[in-house]
Amino acid sequence: MATGNMKTIKRRIKSVGSTMQITKAMELVASSKLRRAKQKSIDARPYFDAQFRMLTELSGAGNVETVFTQKRLHKEDEDIKRLHIVIAGDRGLAGGYNSSVFKLVAAEKADKKLTKIIAIGKKSVEYFEKRGYDIAVKRIGLENMSAGHYSEISNAAIKLFVDGEVDEVKLFYTKFVSSMVQETTSIPLLPLSGENIKKHMGTDASAELKPPKAITYDPTPEAVFNRIIPNFLLSIIQCAISESFTSEQCARRVAMESASDNAEEMIENLSLLYNRARQEKITNEINEIVGGANAL
Repeated sequence: MATGNMKTIKRRIKSVGSTMQITKAMELVASSKLRRAKQKSIDARPYFDAQFRMLTELSGAGNVETVFTQKRLHKEDEDIKRLHIVIAGDRGLAGGYNSSVFKLVAAEKADKKLTKIIAIGKKSVEYFEKRGYDIAVKRIGLENMSAGHYSEISNAAIKLFVDGEVDEVKLFYTKFVSSMVQETTSIPLLPLSGENIKKHMGTDASAELKPPKAITYDPTPEAVFNRIIPNFLLSIIQCAISESFTSEQCARRVAMESASDNAEEMIENLSLLYNRARQEKITNEINEIVGGANAL
């Protein structure tokens, strides 16, 4: 009995050891990608901040009324047609990273018939396809996205809004705060308003920004506003994808580190059981030898 138990424990130790090798490797890969992704996110923030400052100044130039700021009125909130841009990961094994984004989207309780989706990331595409949502754009491979991909996503969202196919555009992504903290966030993109900018994307310092009186806009603030909005939305989406990818690597590194620690602890416990079974086997053999000698 002890021999069979020892074989089972030994196979289990070998299996857990193989799993730990995989989790250790995935932890190292995630750590390597995290360093590059983190630097990319940090490098992108000054560009975003400059665009945000300009947009805030334009918003303070007066009552700017353009196609991007017009809010469409509906009798009931249920009649609003929405576009959700949802950024998730391309792979699993990242703790609650993907599920947190999907829970935030589900909390909107939007009608499937009135909601279009731009799914970014393989897990996002799979999630919404499985639930029968109308997916306007699918894009996987966050790590290898180019400027053309960002432009495709931004242009698709703008076209759907300008053509009247959707009334609101909202972005769901995971914000990188620190190596231990990633915050699932939603941002209303269109229609664009100063309140939304200040509430969801601004800082206390930028909330009070006013355009200097010496600045004039040629031909009008509205024309400048319309010209920079596509670039502004493009930069938001680019930064959001970069932040989400960084957050994904953080979540995966932490998850794999925890899995490796659990596997190591499991091997220690199994080794203890193996040694006990081995000691029991040795004791039984000694008892059998002594009993045989006494019988003689």
